[in-house]
Amino acid sequence: MNLRFFAIQRVLGIIVMLSSLSKLPPVFVALWYGEGAWWVFFSSCLLSLSIGAALWWPVRRIQYQLRLRDGFLIVSAAWILASLVSALPFMHAEPHLDFTAAMFEATSGLTTTGATIITGLDDLPRSVLFYRQLLQFVGGMGIVILAVAILPMLRIGGTQLFRAESAGLTRDTKLTPRIAETAKALWAVYFALTGLCIGAYWVAGMDFFDAVCHALTTVSTAGFSTYDASLGHFDSAAVETVAIIFMALGGMNFGLHFVAWRRATMNPYQHDAETIAYLRILAVASIVIALVIWVGGTFNSFPEALRHATFHAVSAMTTTGFGIDDYSTWAGVAPLLVVLLAVIGGSSGSTASGLKVARVVMLLQQGYREIVQLVHPKGQFLVKIGGRRVSESVVLSVSGFIAIWALCFMLVVVGMNMSGLDLESAFGATIATFTNLGPGLGEVASNFSTAPVPAVWLGTVAMVFGRLEVFAILVLLTPAFWRE
Repeated sequence: MNLRFFAIQRVLGIIVMLSSLSKLPPVFVALWYGEGAWWVFFSSCLLSLSIGAALWWPVRRIQYQLRLRDGFLIVSAAWILASLVSALPFMHAEPHLDFTAAMFEATSGLTTTGATIITGLDDLPRSVLFYRQLLQFVGGMGIVILAVAILPMLRIGGTQLFRAESAGLTRDTKLTPRIAETAKALWAVYFALTGLCIGAYWVAGMDFFDAVCHALTTVSTAGFSTYDASLGHFDSAAVETVAIIFMALGGMNFGLHFVAWRRATMNPYQHDAETIAYLRILAVASIVIALVIWVGGTFNSFPEALRHATFHAVSAMTTTGFGIDDYSTWAGVAPLLVVLLAVIGGSSGSTASGLKVARVVMLLQQGYREIVQLVHPKGQFLVKIGGRRVSESVVLSVSGFIAIWALCFMLVVVGMNMSGLDLESAFGATIATFTNLGPGLGEVASNFSTAPVPAVWLGTVAMVFGRLEVFAILVLLTPAFWRE
């Protein structure tokens, strides 16, 4: 028992030390722009490094074969510890947040939620703005996968960490024989897409700083911006087009990107049932929302309505959360349709959150099968994805996951309402945090600056639950987990 927890402590120490490095780039940004915040980031880096070293050093020689359930504990603890040490600069540099607000902002960054408690982003030091964006970039692919990718000392138990951190139905899929090589391959694709996004934003008219900052939070489907008005600040169709393309790519399975680039072919996308369903949902949702807001009089022309609807549909379904205007004021059911896309989420194996398209498609097929079964009780009907039969065990697993996910979602809504938010705002706050969307409805449509303290803490917890897809944390609450 002691060896097991010492081994877990060793890995957590490494991850905390690794997360401390995210404070170094803002040091150079602050020095470049002549900002005094460089010392805050540098001292925070040293403190975080010291905390990680204090965890790692006493147990650095421990050798223990980690199991899958250990991966769940490590991943859950890693996100909490990383959020704690990442909150330090928000407290000691502008905007000088209190502990509650700093934890919310740091957790929102690392979980790629994009919900913010800060107002006046336009006036913040550039080093602080860059730090927020960098947190989301690191969180996009996952701190733990980063650790597995670049630290050979984590090769023991690496598979367990990767499986616990990776989202979706393809957790056991390896792109390369070794798990560390798989993580490196995913990060290579991630860096490449981000680099292309930087160039595209720059060509579209952003200055280099804004291009870098927004690219870091576009491919990661995260949603932080350097302006209160988000991408609406630029009022540029070119910028919006770049965002739509790279948000959509971020919401696809990164394994497909890797295979497509390695083979130099589009076939992996064309033959992937989840990707096809994902793109179809985006297309249909964009047209439906455009029609609603055009007929409702929010926009005078259909092309203008389609432009705004497409941007917000892609932003919501990929759980990015960028905005070009306040969709919560749109006519009719449009605001509800937008946020419900976040519940569906992106593809399995993407940086997006939500239920994932494959699960939703499978649930709908299962529901249709039950209806047909009532008409033909003796018939044998199969659930298929991409023409391939899905085993009954997977169907049951997905149904169970969605049931638990929905139950947790409703509990968070109730908790938000009890904390002092009205019902619309409670629902919007839950969508914003539990699906990692960022913007919500009602009082939290743009930020959480006026939300009650209990709602802020509940939102912080909900973001971690959503990022780790519920089960990774719920499994820690079972007595069986703690039995040797």
